[in-house]
Amino acid sequence: MKAQLSTTMKKTLLVLNCILLSIGNCGGPLIMRLYFIRGGKRIWLSSWLETGGWPCMLIPLIISYLHRRRTDEGSRTKLVFMKPPMFIASTIIGILTGLDDYLYAYGVAKLPVSTSSLIIATQLAFTAGSAFLLVRQKFSSYSINAIVLLTVGAAVLALHTSSDRPHGESSKEYYMGFLMTLAAAVLHGFLLPLVELTYNKAKQDISYTLVMEYQTVMCFFATVFCTVGMLINHDFKAIPSEARKYELGEAIYYVVLVWSGIIWQCFFLGAIGVVFCASSLLSGIVIAVLLPVTEVLAVIFFSEKFQAEKGVALVLSFWGFVSYFYGELKHSKKKNRTQTPKTEMTRVGSL
Repeated sequence: MKAQLSTTMKKTLLVLNCILLSIGNCGGPLIMRLYFIRGGKRIWLSSWLETGGWPCMLIPLIISYLHRRRTDEGSRTKLVFMKPPMFIASTIIGILTGLDDYLYAYGVAKLPVSTSSLIIATQLAFTAGSAFLLVRQKFSSYSINAIVLLTVGAAVLALHTSSDRPHGESSKEYYMGFLMTLAAAVLHGFLLPLVELTYNKAKQDISYTLVMEYQTVMCFFATVFCTVGMLINHDFKAIPSEARKYELGEAIYYVVLVWSGIIWQCFFLGAIGVVFCASSLLSGIVIAVLLPVTEVLAVIFFSEKFQAEKGVALVLSFWGFVSYFYGELKHSKKKNRTQTPKTEMTRVGSL
C-alpha cells in the first residue's frame, strides 16, 4: 500500500518523475544509437549500461538514511525499509529487466532510432492489457481515446519504414533487430504493471524512499544479468580496444558510456516513480507520447528522414496526451465534489 502524501507533494513528485522519464526516454535511445553508429559493437555492454548506473541511487538513499537517523528514533538501526517479499519481487523483476535491456539494445544496434522507437511505442497496448489483467486498471473514455490516438500515431509512423535499413546491414540482421525490439516492447509492457502490482500487494507503506530502494535492487540484479552476458562475450576485455578505434576519439567513447548509464537511470527512476505517483498506464502513456520527440531529435542529430507521417504522429501523440490528462482532471474534480458533502456531513454529525 502506498504511503499517504499531501496533494501538493504528490503532484510535485509526479512532475519530477515525468521530467526524469522524459530525459531518459528521449536521451537514452539517442546516446545508445550514437555509440553504435560511431563504431561501437558490443550489445551486452549497451544493455549493461541501461541499468549499470544504479550506484547513482546510493547518494539520495544515504541522504535519506541520515535524515531518518536524525528524525526517527525507530529507524536508527535500519539501513533499508524494504521487507523480504518486496526484495524478492524486485529481484525477479530486475532479472526480467536485464533480459529486456538486452532485447532493446539489440534492436537499437540494428535499427534507426525512428524505427526502434516506433516499435517500442507498441508497448502502450501491452501495458494497457497487462494493467487491466494484473491491477484491474479502470479505463475512462478519455484514457481509451489516448491509447487509440497514440497507437494510431505509431501505426502512421510505420508507413515507409521498410526502406530505412542501414547501409551495409543484411535483411536478416534488420528483421532480427525488428523482432528483438518488438519482444522488448512486449516485455516492458508487462513489467510496469508488475511493478504496480508489487506496490499494491506490499504489506508495508510504500514511501518514495522505498521506491528508490526498489529501483536500486531491481537495477542491481538487471546489471548482474547483463554482467554475466558481458563475461561470456568477453566485452570487458574488448572495451579498451574499441575505445581506441572509436570514431569520435577515446575520451569521447568513455564519456558516451558514462552518460548513457546516467541518462538510463533517469528513465528507470522516472518510470517507476510515475507508477508510484499515478499508475503503470500513465507511465506507458508518457513513454509513448515522447516517441515523436525522439523522432525529431534523431532527425536533428543523426540526419534521419522526417516524413510527413512523423509530423502527423507528433500531433496525434500530443492530442492523446492532452486527452488523458483532461480526463484525469475531470475525474479529480468530480471526486472532490463527491467527497466534499461527505466531509461536511461528518463535521455536522460530530457537532
